[in-house]
Amino acid sequence: MNDQAILEVKDISLSVGSKTILSHCSLSLKRGELKVLIGPSGAGKSTFLQCINVLTQADSGQIFLEGQEVMTKNSRELCLYRTKVGMIFQDFKLFDHLTAIDNVAIALRKVRGQSKEESRKRAMQELVRVNLAEQCELYPAQLSGGQKQRVAFARALAMDPLVLLLDEPTSALDPELVGEVLAVIRDLASHGMTMIMATHQMDFIRAISSEIIFMENGQIVEQGPPESLLGENARSRTKQFYNSLASV
Repeated sequence: MNDQAILEVKDISLSVGSKTILSHCSLSLKRGELKVLIGPSGAGKSTFLQCINVLTQADSGQIFLEGQEVMTKNSRELCLYRTKVGMIFQDFKLFDHLTAIDNVAIALRKVRGQSKEESRKRAMQELVRVNLAEQCELYPAQLSGGQKQRVAFARALAMDPLVLLLDEPTSALDPELVGEVLAVIRDLASHGMTMIMATHQMDFIRAISSEIIFMENGQIVEQGPPESLLGENARSRTKQFYNSLASV
């Protein structure tokens, strides 16, 4: 694994009125790593991801991609950045009037300028990758939640991102559909995709994450490898949170 960080986020802070949402949050992500954000609801995990993708503009802080600072208020540079740092949302964000294949192909046409034939060919490759080839001509209303989320993964992957940001990608799914989305993430991790994932899927985290980042009250409280924070003798805030979820 290359020792140089592919994505660095430094001192991201955000307030709304007198309320602090994020306070000096930083992380560094190397190629091929999967880091996970965990913590109670309202801890700031989703907002932190939105600031990294600049869907929410932080009050202060810096973002570096491959060593170059991202000028987040430059619209052209921001557009290029977002093609390299893709995001998967809780609620899929598919176009209801487009089929699965066209949901994947549209960005290739609009952003990359590919022809309809080229974009649909690449879209099909990504739908095959997430095991949705047979559903390619179905509309979102005809798909299960797990299938919709896999279309969202295919759409992001079609842009050849350097990094994927996953905002609780299984939270909107029925329990029996969670496994099919986790299988996609596990496959991506095994093939070296670089990811940051906010999730409550603790056993999954323990199995495949490079590092756990525990957030609470808008701050990063602790971070480290799963074996350090969740090991048998660990006395971490992370393990306390893990045990509270397991007992529910």
